[in-house]
Amino acid sequence: MENLFAKIDRIAGGSKAGLLVPAEGLAHPKTKRAFAWITWLLIAELVLGFGAVVAAVIIARKGEPVPVAVWMRTVVVLGMTVTLFYFFWRSTKGYYWGYQRLRLFAQIFPVITLVMAAIPGLYPVWMITEQIVFSLIMIGVGDFLTGDHMREVFRKPEN
Repeated sequence: MENLFAKIDRIAGGSKAGLLVPAEGLAHPKTKRAFAWITWLLIAELVLGFGAVVAAVIIARKGEPVPVAVWMRTVVVLGMTVTLFYFFWRSTKGYYWGYQRLRLFAQIFPVITLVMAAIPGLYPVWMITEQIVFSLIMIGVGDFLTGDHMREVFRKPEN
């Protein structure tokens, strides 16, 4: 399996795919605590994403219209969350690129999500609420990732 992951890493991490941060930083209690919090926040994102899909299905089964934008949003959020879990998993293994990607997306996704939620008439109120909650959780993930300790642990390796 590691062979497959190495190929995925090469695609996702590019030239930095093989860069690892020092193991002692990963073993630090602050790092472990941050990873524990991020785990729970990403699980909350996953539950929220599945909840949005279930809500859309229930609404559609009642015969009410569900806009295409809602279906697209639910699929995209679920796909993004799975991708974030991969980045997170690789960062827990010390891969510099995994941390960088997770940090980048944790900072970009809330902005995009909130801008999309602000477009009048694009989403129903329940979806706008879901997007706001999604953004708040992602801001929490980003907060852990951009703290001084995590930035020090995941400083660019000198390879």
